[in-house]
Amino acid sequence: MESPPLIADTDNFCSQIFSKYGSSTAEHHQHLIAVTGAMSQTLKDNNQPLSLIAYFGAACSSLDSISSESEPSGHALDSLLTILSLILPGLSGAVVKKKFELVAELVVRVLRGKEVSEAGVAAGLKCVACLVMVRGSVSWNDVSQLYGILLSYATDSRSKVRRQSHVCLRDVLQSFQGTAILAPASEAIANIFERFLLLAGGSNASSSEGPTGAQEVLYILEALKDCLPLLSLKSSTNILKYYKSLLELHQPLVTRRITDSLNVLCRHQKGEVSAEVLLDLLVSLAVLISTNETSADSMTVTARLLDAGMKKVFLINRQICVVKLPVVFSALADVMASEHEEPLYVAIEAFKSLICSCIDDTLIKQGVNQINESAKIGSRKSAPTIIEKVCATIESLLDYRYAAVWDTSLQVVSAMFDKLGDSSSYLLRRTLTNLADMQKLPDEDFPFRKQLHECVGSALVAMGPETFLSLLPLKLEAQDVSQVNAWLFPILKQYTVGSSLNFFTESIFDMISLMKKKSAVLEQEGKIREARTVDGLTYSLWSLLPSFCNYPLDTAESFKDLEKALCGSLRDEPDIRGVICSSLLILIQQNKKILEGNDDISGTETNNPRERALASYTPEVAAKNLNALRLSAREILSVLSGIFLKTSKDDGGLLQATIGEFASISDKVVVSRFYTATMRKLLKVTEEAGKAQNSKSSNSMEVDSSSSEVSLSVARAQLFDLAVSLLPGLDPKETDLLFVALEPALKDSDGMIQKKAYKVLSVILKSSDGFISRKLEELLNMMIEVLPCHFAAKRHRLDCLYYLIEHVSKDNLEDRRHAVIASFLTEIMLALKEANKKTRNRAYDIIVQIGHACGDENRGGKKENLRQYFYLVAGGLASETPHSISAAVKGLARLAYEFTDLVSSAYNVLPSALLLLQRKNREIIKANLGLLKVLVAKSHAEGLHANLKTVVEGLLNWQDSTKNHFKAKVKLLLEMLVKKCGLDAVRAVMPEEHMKLLTNIRKMKERKERKLAANLEETRSQFSKATTSRASKWNHTKIFSDFGDEDDDSDNEYMGADSVSGRQTKNVSVLNSKASTLRSKRKRKAAKLLPEDSYDQIDDEPLDLLDRLKTRSALRSSEQKKAESDDELEMDAEGRLIIHEEGQKPKREMPSEPDLESGSQAGSHVSVNSKKAQKRRKTSESGWANTGSEYASKKAAGDVKRKNKLEPYAYWPLDRKMVSRRPEQRAAARKGMSSVVKLTKKFEGKSVSNALSVKIKRGKKKANKKNR
Repeated sequence: MESPPLIADTDNFCSQIFSKYGSSTAEHHQHLIAVTGAMSQTLKDNNQPLSLIAYFGAACSSLDSISSESEPSGHALDSLLTILSLILPGLSGAVVKKKFELVAELVVRVLRGKEVSEAGVAAGLKCVACLVMVRGSVSWNDVSQLYGILLSYATDSRSKVRRQSHVCLRDVLQSFQGTAILAPASEAIANIFERFLLLAGGSNASSSEGPTGAQEVLYILEALKDCLPLLSLKSSTNILKYYKSLLELHQPLVTRRITDSLNVLCRHQKGEVSAEVLLDLLVSLAVLISTNETSADSMTVTARLLDAGMKKVFLINRQICVVKLPVVFSALADVMASEHEEPLYVAIEAFKSLICSCIDDTLIKQGVNQINESAKIGSRKSAPTIIEKVCATIESLLDYRYAAVWDTSLQVVSAMFDKLGDSSSYLLRRTLTNLADMQKLPDEDFPFRKQLHECVGSALVAMGPETFLSLLPLKLEAQDVSQVNAWLFPILKQYTVGSSLNFFTESIFDMISLMKKKSAVLEQEGKIREARTVDGLTYSLWSLLPSFCNYPLDTAESFKDLEKALCGSLRDEPDIRGVICSSLLILIQQNKKILEGNDDISGTETNNPRERALASYTPEVAAKNLNALRLSAREILSVLSGIFLKTSKDDGGLLQATIGEFASISDKVVVSRFYTATMRKLLKVTEEAGKAQNSKSSNSMEVDSSSSEVSLSVARAQLFDLAVSLLPGLDPKETDLLFVALEPALKDSDGMIQKKAYKVLSVILKSSDGFISRKLEELLNMMIEVLPCHFAAKRHRLDCLYYLIEHVSKDNLEDRRHAVIASFLTEIMLALKEANKKTRNRAYDIIVQIGHACGDENRGGKKENLRQYFYLVAGGLASETPHSISAAVKGLARLAYEFTDLVSSAYNVLPSALLLLQRKNREIIKANLGLLKVLVAKSHAEGLHANLKTVVEGLLNWQDSTKNHFKAKVKLLLEMLVKKCGLDAVRAVMPEEHMKLLTNIRKMKERKERKLAANLEETRSQFSKATTSRASKWNHTKIFSDFGDEDDDSDNEYMGADSVSGRQTKNVSVLNSKASTLRSKRKRKAAKLLPEDSYDQIDDEPLDLLDRLKTRSALRSSEQKKAESDDELEMDAEGRLIIHEEGQKPKREMPSEPDLESGSQAGSHVSVNSKKAQKRRKTSESGWANTGSEYASKKAAGDVKRKNKLEPYAYWPLDRKMVSRRPEQRAAARKGMSSVVKLTKKFEGKSVSNALSVKIKRGKKKANKKNR
């Protein structure tokens, strides 16, 4: 019987029984309901309250009377015991104690009878347990009898009764915790366990009792699984001693119950246990795994037990635990060697857990000290320490015995490196050597290259680069370049953190010098290829500098020495300037973040060295580091400025960014000095450019001096960039001086100068809000005066306009904000039509950003301001030129896409948009269809239903034009409407003359659904990947494309985007347009040159060319496919194998063209490489697949019937030209078809194959005559 819940409502006991068991068909439940109902009715008849106490008294009296009968009813006894077990937990302790003897005597009398069923006995045991728990606080003598009853049922043959007894014993022992009666209760369980062990062993027992005793031992072991953690220390120790004897029997049933019991014991937080006895048991289990073949399930349970048990023993007695660690580690290694999946991963987790919990600094120091002492005396006299034995086991995981699980073994080795830290150079030295040897294995034998590099990276992290490279050198001095450990460079770059700049200065620079000399020698010897390889190694050494600048521990002490080498390299080696600049940027930015308190690493996974480095990077340390960098800033700024003005291109802007970072930390005096010098040079160059321009305009006969003008323009642009780079270290007066120099440059006719001036101005406006406040009126007037703007400078001018509008939007003056936006909005919208992609994108961004500035309440905006801004943009619909109208429509579409609140406002301009479709202007139509697509995709179905008729009629009225280019796009919009509103709703508003289009949409949809159902498994994986790839973003190219989108889920592109209202990011499929498909054809054609198309198609991922394993597998699979296609066995018609002699390849017979006209035979004279020849050859191959030869007779001229074959027939082979769009090809195909009828009489009586052969010969003769 299932365990019913306690009664919560004491005044509604009967109704709860009825509600719980009223619908049950079980016989016992029906009897329970009947007895409860009768008892409730009796209480009502006697005018007694329906309380738990009343039910308790009625149940006891009924139980007493029924049990006294000569033949009591078993069902009644079961029901009464169940009712009593439900009532007792709800009564107060005083009531139970008062009626303790009465209830105990009744329950015991009933349980001793034979009329009670299993359900009744289980209920009775609950009553006994409740009585014991209430009375147990008095004395052991009061509860010993009832406790004995619980124990007597612990070995009952009935599983439900036995399980209930175990649960009751657990609850009783739990209530005894901390009391004096826990000891006798625990001793009773230990005694019964010992007694049954003696019975099972045959002591003082007859031969018939042996098996019974063995079975009861298993029952007691099951009970101990719940009770062992709750027993007293003395009793649990005695029982654990018996466990060891039972383990020696090697009986799987006994061993499994023991391990389950020990697992519960070890994971129990408060259970008392003898560490010595438990450790002895764990060692026995470990030895059992190593010496006996056990099942995968047993190994899994034992591995988990070793993990939990050793950690518990370590907490109780560390000294005895660490002594047995080598045995346990060896057992876990044996589990890993079994290669069973579940035990393998459990053993890995156990390894990692024990390494983290049981290996402490004391253990590590003992091993390191022993190694150092042995090194001093030159010999080893003492035995290996515990940690050395453990490390030897870890090292053994790299043996070939574990080759199949090397990927998981490397995880354990990595965990050991992380734990040992610096000491791993002493304890895992040979392990590092073994890892280097594994790198030499070929890819075919070693598919775990990535895991190996991660493990080596863990070793690098633990030891540090200096120690690591001393144990595993790069071998740059090797004569053969192939012997250099170049595979270490990516690992050093990725895992070096918290290192020493001094090591780079002293060691890495020496390696770089060595490589330079070696390259020079090789170049003198004429070994250019080897010299370039050495140059590559030199660059790889330089590429380690950013990693060494990642939280170095000695910046303040060692940067001065590094500065000299860096300045010299910056001047002399242009190729490494980017590496040096990025390194300096890392140094400055990291220290600035720490000093400002912005270096937040919480919530991110950080490795140990980064944590250690950051622990030492206090604000005081960061201040010292920045001071050291500040002392070197003058020299470095001088070098960087000189290089910047001499170079024609600043790759990635690294030079300019580095100058800006140094300017931000340098002394103001130093920065001002460089700034003054830069502005003087700028003034001088500007004057020279003005003189050159005046000279050119005054003397038209002068020789063209365009080259000098270009050089002057480049110099001015570079000086502007250098000046703005120093902006972080300038004061407001110097910033104003730069602004004065910018004003004439904004009006310059040279596009390069104008672009650079706008870029510098945008940087100033972005970085200094105070500058905008001081110069706002002047800036607004200037932005109008400097018009027109060169097309190259428009993107940066848009940035300037945005910063000005954003600043104005922060004020509460709505009239001023409206006036400023209106004055520049037309220019911003027209930028949406710019040819330059970056300019268009920036214009779209600015339109959205202005919307956020107007509507974001956190930034002082209002919803009403956003709506006014939207209608301000909509005012562009009244423009005169199609260019301006289409720009306004695109702006509206972008705002409706970004702000869901504006969709309803967009419907207000919908009539105007539909009216514009009638203007027959492609530019306007394309923009309006894009707006409609956004509205359909972003609107809810309710909003679409209200405007559905207007949208459909507007689309279809325009769609009647036969010369438009947007029919596919209109069809796509209708498909989206069908998806959103349903087919019936669209049909209701669809004009009758366009019903065929709707029918076509319905059929295409049904066809796709059938295709999807036919290929369910394949399409399911592809669809799931397509719809969960990423959240979509705005793509105006796809929205306003000229083509219709063929993707079935195209509207999902818009529905998945983030909007202001809702902000629900969904994973949607990407909108694939026909234009993008056409543009990607060339890419797909190039991609077919790689085996990526045939490799791992189900993953739908690009081939990772940096992964050697995948690349080799792809190449191997393509070779196999090629071999399969080339080495197919050739068979003749009768099934015999055809073998060709060596060196002779069978000639492929080119199928001849059967057309009577020469137009069909042209393919035989066209080059094989031409597309036309391939298409014609494909036509001929497909058309002549069946020639009728199987019906030809060897004895007669006609055809014969074959058994199990269709009847012979005369036919003309299918020709692809029949469905060609070209009229001349269709005419040729029809002409060939008409000739069949004419030749019917001539070929009468001949077989199909003979007729065709005659026709072929005639065609060849005609062709030969023409060639002559």
